[in-house]
Amino acid sequence: MPITIRPHNEKAAATWGSGGAVYDKVSETIADAIDHVVARIAPQPGEDCLDVATGTGWTARRLASRGARVTGVDIGQGVIEAAKTLGPGIDFRIGDAEELPFPDASYDIVTSTFGVMFVARPEDAARELARVCRKGGRLGLCTWLPGGSVEGLFKMMRPYMPPPPDPPPPSPFAWGKKKRLRELLGSAFDLKFEKGVTTGRFPSGKAVWDLFVQGYGPTRTIAASLDPKRRQELERDFIAYNEEFSNDLGVAMPREYLVTIGVRR
Repeated sequence: MPITIRPHNEKAAATWGSGGAVYDKVSETIADAIDHVVARIAPQPGEDCLDVATGTGWTARRLASRGARVTGVDIGQGVIEAAKTLGPGIDFRIGDAEELPFPDASYDIVTSTFGVMFVARPEDAARELARVCRKGGRLGLCTWLPGGSVEGLFKMMRPYMPPPPDPPPPSPFAWGKKKRLRELLGSAFDLKFEKGVTTGRFPSGKAVWDLFVQGYGPTRTIAASLDPKRRQELERDFIAYNEEFSNDLGVAMPREYLVTIGVRR
């Protein structure tokens, strides 16, 4: 099937791809959450797995380490180029979660860790997750809970972003609500849930800023769009927010998430 990025997602593709190989260091800070969903999805040697919104392929590499045959797909060219270097035995491709370039019922396992939750059209992405998963296959998601520290980080950055369109896009944090996940996926999957916490540990708020302004697409893109004065203000507010979670040893930000495991009907 041809690779297609929907026109309304072209800006998002540039944003999420902009972190390139440095994004892998961001993923490393949530490695325990990724291991959580991989453990619960329990890939077996020889199973066909698809990791949607794979970024630099951290989750894809964890699946492959269990002996699975893995494909990773992401909207961002920069992160996919890095993923190909970091996971040379994995089939990494550019693709849109709202219009996946794969035939029906292609995979035993479909995963997305803190990725598909950021799509512009959740219903389309949910249908695609179900479409490419075989009957009896498994779905594994990791999504940030609403009201937590990650949503707080986005709220802190919001004044520095361009005004949202009208109507505004759906909140990615709705994917952290069981009710919403049942609405999106419950007709195709039998769903079960488990919460977890991954702690972001850094030497300082400045260390978080230095990583995210280089490797995390949204922060990098916002910072690049600002004049020098506003960029300094964003850096100040970003550091201050992260240092709200400081202790004697540095920043320790608890980030609560939801693991969703589904079995395809």
